[in-house]
Amino acid sequence: MSGNHMKAVKEIMGAVVKNNINPEAENWLEAFMQSQDQWAQLGKVFVMLPRKTGKLPVTITGDQQQALDTAGFGYIRSWTIDRLSRVWLLAGLDPGDKERLFSNIERLFLSAEVNEAVALYSALPFLAHPGCWVKRCAEGIRSNIGSVLEAIMENNPYPAANLDEAAWNQLVLKAFFTEKNIKRIVGLDERANLQLALTLVDYAKERWAAGREVNPQLWRLVAKFINAEIFEDLKTGLQRYNPTEQRAIALAVAGSDYPQAKDFINTFPELKLALADGSLTWNSI
Repeated sequence: MSGNHMKAVKEIMGAVVKNNINPEAENWLEAFMQSQDQWAQLGKVFVMLPRKTGKLPVTITGDQQQALDTAGFGYIRSWTIDRLSRVWLLAGLDPGDKERLFSNIERLFLSAEVNEAVALYSALPFLAHPGCWVKRCAEGIRSNIGSVLEAIMENNPYPAANLDEAAWNQLVLKAFFTEKNIKRIVGLDERANLQLALTLVDYAKERWAAGREVNPQLWRLVAKFINAEIFEDLKTGLQRYNPTEQRAIALAVAGSDYPQAKDFINTFPELKLALADGSLTWNSI
């Protein structure tokens, strides 16, 4: 995203913030944004902010929502005002001194309680110097706090754009293990890779052996990498008589370049028909 594009998004965020807080809170935030001593005040302001803004869900106008949707940040509508205000505050910090920016935000991470951590991870796409936050993002994936994991994994474009393959794969696997909403992971299809596909197939086999269901979105990440070995596992899944899983495997096969798998799907008339008429999509599963 270009600098001008991100600047416009931040301006919309600021307008939403101001529309959702009272004049006293607006003046308090504006005083901080205009302060010559922001770095010294940052920790205190970041912690105190919910007491000034409240914690209600944000209200967004139709025009604001349309602009955010176009920019890829429409998910902000699900945030509370304290979360949005914290993200906007962090996004507005002076990016000129890279080391100072990093050290101050890192200090916030180290002392953050849960809601503060959620806001910090939510802010990653809006911070300058994106390379500075890769290690912190990767460390966050190891959290056991559900809301923190959701802030990193769901509706957050930062991980897909910045994590290396190993960290990305860890994020996706953790999302499956902790039953997060896989459909909300940004960049899921673009970051699919062979190692992740093989690991997910092994995970599916472990679930089957334990008599447990497999999240159908798993097969979405296997589609591009179907080979003879994976095909044998897919046949096992198709023969488990779980309709949702069968449809997901059929979709994966349809997106693959492995002809034997495509031929095998044709022996399932209902699946063949659903693929042919276009009623079967990853969003419908």
